Amino acid sequence: MTYAAEGQTNREMPFAKMAMWWFLASEVMTFGGFLASYLLFRAAAHGAWSELAAHLNPWLATVNTVVLLTSSLTIVKAHQAMQHDDQVKAKKLLGITVILGVAFLGFKAVEYSIELSHGYTPLTHIFWSFYYALTGLHALHVIAGIVVNAVLFVHASKGKLTLARAEAAGLYWHFVDIIWVFLFPLLYLSY
Repeated sequence: MTYAAEGQTNREMPFAKMAMWWFLASEVMTFGGFLASYLLFRAAAHGAWSELAAHLNPWLATVNTVVLLTSSLTIVKAHQAMQHDDQVKAKKLLGITVILGVAFLGFKAVEYSIELSHGYTPLTHIFWSFYYALTGLHALHVIAGIVVNAVLFVHASKGKLTLARAEAAGLYWHFVDIIWVFLFPLLYLSY
């Protein structure tokens, strides 16, 4: 496949970048199916889910949203550093991205422990089944992103990080953030 950037001639899109876009498209389908099912079940409940959603902690989820959006900024800055072949700066920013990802998971673990301590398990009600499935699937993607960014951190430490890898990691991390931007209002703000 070819594309042309402004002021450039047509050139081949790198295979890794195209593969990442196809992978992300498949992930959109996965989350899209879950979200569509969630919305259909919620609509069929005629407002009954609002009582259940009211037990979620929107303040903790807001903090998590800020953490993820901040990590989106750090991954952009890491990519920009790589555009200038600044491995040291990219390494620092990737490290911050990893730390923010771990912080997100830590806050999510606190939230899960609160919900479980109140008896809200995936078996309590279908709302809770969707809540744990959607946020759990998202958390798995955050873990994958943390692993990828940690590997790139090591590459940058050795001076072997490439712009293409930084770009692919950035695309994936932004996808993870965008999914959260959909989950946050659907789960925490729509009661």
